[in-house]
Parts: sequence; C-alpha cells; structure tokens
Amino acid sequence: MDRAALAGVRIADFAWAWAGAHAGTLLAFLGAEVIKIESLIRPDFSRTRSLTTGQKFEGLDQSAVFNDINLGKLSVRINLGHPRGLELAKAIVQISDVVTQNWRPGAMELFGLGYKDLSEVKPDIIYLSSSAQGMTGPEGRSLGLAPDFAAIGGLSYITGYADGPPTELAGEIDLLSAYTSAFAILAALNYRQQSGYGQHIDTSSSEAISVLIGEVLMDYTMNGRVQCRQGNRDEFMAPHNCYRCRGEDKWVSIAVGSDEEWRAFTNAIGNPEWTEDPSFSDAHSRWRNQQQLDKLVEDWTLARSHYEVMEILQQAGVAAVPSFNSQELYSDPHLKERRFWQEIEHPIIGRQTVAGPPWKLSATPARVYRHGPLLGEHNEYVFGELLGLPSDEIVRLVEEKIIY
Repeated sequence: MDRAALAGVRIADFAWAWAGAHAGTLLAFLGAEVIKIESLIRPDFSRTRSLTTGQKFEGLDQSAVFNDINLGKLSVRINLGHPRGLELAKAIVQISDVVTQNWRPGAMELFGLGYKDLSEVKPDIIYLSSSAQGMTGPEGRSLGLAPDFAAIGGLSYITGYADGPPTELAGEIDLLSAYTSAFAILAALNYRQQSGYGQHIDTSSSEAISVLIGEVLMDYTMNGRVQCRQGNRDEFMAPHNCYRCRGEDKWVSIAVGSDEEWRAFTNAIGNPEWTEDPSFSDAHSRWRNQQQLDKLVEDWTLARSHYEVMEILQQAGVAAVPSFNSQELYSDPHLKERRFWQEIEHPIIGRQTVAGPPWKLSATPARVYRHGPLLGEHNEYVFGELLGLPSDEIVRLVEEKIIY
C-alpha cells in the first residue's frame, strides 16, 4: 500500500471556524494525524450554525458544514480553563509536530499556549497562528471574518461590475487562507527535516488574499494607477466575458487571447458576416469595440446551451467553460473522472458527499480518511493510548469536567 506523504506527522489543532480549521484538514488528506482540541464550554461555532447558509443544527455532531471543514480529524475534549486541562493540552503538544490555532491574537498567550510557551514543551514545534492581519504591527490585534479578509486584502474592491459596488466575498476566502497556511506548514516541515528547527508561522489572512492580486498592487506601485471593477472584462483580451445561453440563468465564459484564437473562434461559430467587420480586425480593435462585440457573441450563445458552447469552442482550442450550478458541478464528468466528489459515512448525519483532496499525487496519494469527528470521539485513544493515562483517571477527569 502506498505511504501517505505526511504519515507519522501529528498536529495539535486548536483552530476553529473555517480559515484555521481547514488547514488541518488539508494536511489530514496527506495522512497527518490531526487532533482537534475542543470543549463543550466553547464548541466550534460551525458545529452549531452555518454563516453562509443560515442553517442551525440541533446537536453538536449534526453539522454537515463542520464535517466538510474537518474531514479526517480526531477530536478530544479539554477544559482549557482548568490547570489540569492545560497540562493535558501541553502533553498532546509534546508528542506533536505542529500546532495550529486561529484564536484572537494574544488569546493563546493568555492561556500559556503561545509559541514561546509551547516551544519550551517541544523545542522543535512548528506553530501556526492564523489571524486577520497577523500578530504584529499596528493592526496586529485586529479581528475579522472572510469578508474582512477580502476587503482589506483588496480583492473585494476589484471584484464586481464597473457600475456597481465592491463584491462581498465570504467562505471561499477562508479556504484560500487555509491553503496558504497548509502550504506554509509543509514548507516548515521540510525546513525542520533539513535543519532540525521548528518555527512560528504568522499567517495574515488578509495578506493571503493580497498575494492573489499581485499585478493590481504592482500597477499601483509602478504606475500609480488604482484599478477598479470591470466585471468579466480584461485589459487586453476581447471577447472576454460571461455570456447568456439558452435556458434559465445559464451562462458561459469565453476568453479569446490572440488573433489565432480569434480565427479559431470565428471558424467554430461558422464565420458569420459580422466577424469580417473591420471593427474586429485586430485585438486592439476588438477590445475598443467590445460592447458591440459582446452583443454579437451573445446572440450566438443564446441559441445554444452552455454545454454546447463549451464543447464547440473547446474543440476549436478556444477557452470556454460554463458557469456551473451546484447540481452541474456534482454531475460534471471531469470532476467524477478525477474522483473529486467522494462519499463517506457519518455516524450521526449518515452518508455524505464531500469534496476530496484538491491534488492528485502518484507515490503518496491524498484521500479522505474518515468523516469529521464527533465532539470528544477520540478521548480514549488520545488520553489513554497516546498519553498513557489509566482508564480510571480518564473517568475521574471526565467527572471533574476537565475532559469536558
């Protein structure tokens, strides 16, 4: 059987919600043992409600949202407000390689669980702090959620139509921050393997978004120009837009990037007379006249389904893809072929279809190992098998609400 890339790596996961928590899940896909440290005193809010859908869940183990964000993890309950609870948390850290947390900046330090504290427990620990704007600087104590990260990071400002307001971006922004954190942890593990040293990774979720718009920031830095919203249009390419197709709320994105692609496009759509118009004779002319061009392109797309447009243009070598709704994504043959969607059995909410690992690896395949954990599901394994506590002591700690 192939060995997982992170087999033997253990993560003490204090993170909650989305941005911090999903970083651990990405590493669990690679085979890391991720132990989520939580409590009945302050359960992860994604166990009780969904900010994106407005759902509320009756029990702490019934949230499909929590399950999706925390696939493959283990869970223990620890009352961190009790000195013995802190001892248990530090004992888990002592046998771990990585600590992840996205508490309010400074909060972990108040509990004695900051990087300096835990590096004394485990000198080579890799410690990830994920926050809105990092832990240092004048905004180092800032709090925030995904819409804040997108706004401060600059992505919201340039997303939207030219005559409309900035777009509020939500859950996907948290997940982008999580990918940044997971990548940083992988780099730190590689560094530790070579040097023997751990480190403190201070992730700013806002900056994790800013790196995605480097050309916009450089345009301001080099040219003093502030870019703004322009819908789906491009600064050079035309046609470049999202066009209506046959059916209710069906759309397709088309991008033509060169004269060669323009010829391929016109051939694919049957070389209608308007394609010979001098207004569209070269890239600059097409760009200057893109409002007129967009209407003519949409006259063609409106007579076809978004799938038909995709197939016709892709076969001609022109970039085109539908705007898929959820059902279309679920049934998409490309995603099915790559086994993007996977099914798991959850002991409370039953069979679930989940998004699997976003990468395909040959020698060390990534996969969904198990469902998201029930609250405290692995108390016996972690406290008994890993930490070596006798069964009667575990029972006593539960009765005293230390394991709680």
